[in-house]
Amino acid sequence: MKQERTLIIFKPDSVQRGIVGEILSRFEKAGFKIVGAKMLKPDYDHYYHHYETIGKMISRHNQKIFDITLEMMSEGPVLALVLEGVEAVSFVKRMVGATESKSALPGTIRGDYSHMSFAHADREEVGLPNLLHASGDPEEAKVEIAHWFSENELFDYETAHERFTQKKKHHKRS
Repeated sequence: MKQERTLIIFKPDSVQRGIVGEILSRFEKAGFKIVGAKMLKPDYDHYYHHYETIGKMISRHNQKIFDITLEMMSEGPVLALVLEGVEAVSFVKRMVGATESKSALPGTIRGDYSHMSFAHADREEVGLPNLLHASGDPEEAKVEIAHWFSENELFDYETAHERFTQKKKHHKRS
């Protein structure tokens, strides 16, 4: 049975700090299945589509924040993953924590591994190094996953965890 899917992107700050494996293990330990993964360095058009066409960053914030974000995202490669699990979007979002690292609670990924505030990022005119992007809702997740991955880059397989979280189909004996 296919569960809900969500997109996470390990941003250049998490890749460059060498903490991708440590963070990814938290998702795996929670029981999420990796169904797609790739490292890439997207171009401006790819990020424009992600942050503005899908995410409406310019209209929600402004052009300056959009430009700073794209500059930060272009500083190195990213690792894009699709995770699958029960209510994956909301659960992953909760694990990641608040967008502003300063506001993220201890125990969340951002709360444990980052600390910068919006005010500091604005004063310094730098992007907010908050480690990850995570889809905001199930519909956004579907659109983002289709933007970052083709169908043949996503895999369906059973994990040990799924054996304990899904109802088994019973076969009648004759």
